[in-house]
Amino acid sequence: MQSQNSASSENAIQLDDSLDIRERGAPTKDGKPQFSSRRLFLQLQVYTGCPQPEKLIEPLNASGLDAVLYNDLNDSDGIGLLFLTEEPGDLVTKVRELRASQPFETLRQKPEFTMIGRTYSTGREPDLEDWLLVKPRRYALNPEFSWAVWYPLRRKPEFYQLPRSEQGKILGEHAMAGRAYVGAGYAHDIRLACFGLDQNDNDFVIGLLGAELYPLSRLVQEMRKTQQTAKYLESLGPFFVGKVFWQSPLR
Repeated sequence: MQSQNSASSENAIQLDDSLDIRERGAPTKDGKPQFSSRRLFLQLQVYTGCPQPEKLIEPLNASGLDAVLYNDLNDSDGIGLLFLTEEPGDLVTKVRELRASQPFETLRQKPEFTMIGRTYSTGREPDLEDWLLVKPRRYALNPEFSWAVWYPLRRKPEFYQLPRSEQGKILGEHAMAGRAYVGAGYAHDIRLACFGLDQNDNDFVIGLLGAELYPLSRLVQEMRKTQQTAKYLESLGPFFVGKVFWQSPLR
């Protein structure tokens, strides 16, 4: 019996050693592979009952957390709080402590708008560290990007049964619309995976950021025409639309 348990333990170790869950980027110019075990976790929390959001700035700034405070376009007393951290434990320690302090404790949360996700790679990123850790902060904390549209999405199960080549074509069509808006300077996006993290079993969280609101709305409209949205999405939203009221300084 002891030898069987020992053999099972050795097999488990071998399986663990063979499972590489690091993020992977494109090879560098000199052919070296890029790997990383680091990633950012982003969480959006939405509240109502906040007619004076300026009172939140001092405690947010003192917390040392990377954060964005939004005014909610669709709720005159509503706000959104976006937190960015490499350590997901911060979301249940530092953020929770902040939430329990004044003046946050008087706010009423709207949990149906809570979104959480992690940065991820596709294996084609030329600068993996920038993609995973720097770019999302550069966009979310950019004072020039004063508007944001955040939403989750879940694909239909049949999408994941398609051949990878067919998936690539569908995603490529979808990405082309986004790249056109990025290239014109109308919008920038933050894409997060939320498999197993989201209370509603969503697959991804998307943030569209820009200096003006109309192009972000127009981009969502254009995306509706793609195969991924029209044919392979199980659910989309809810949408949180916010205007930046305060941002952590980009460090």
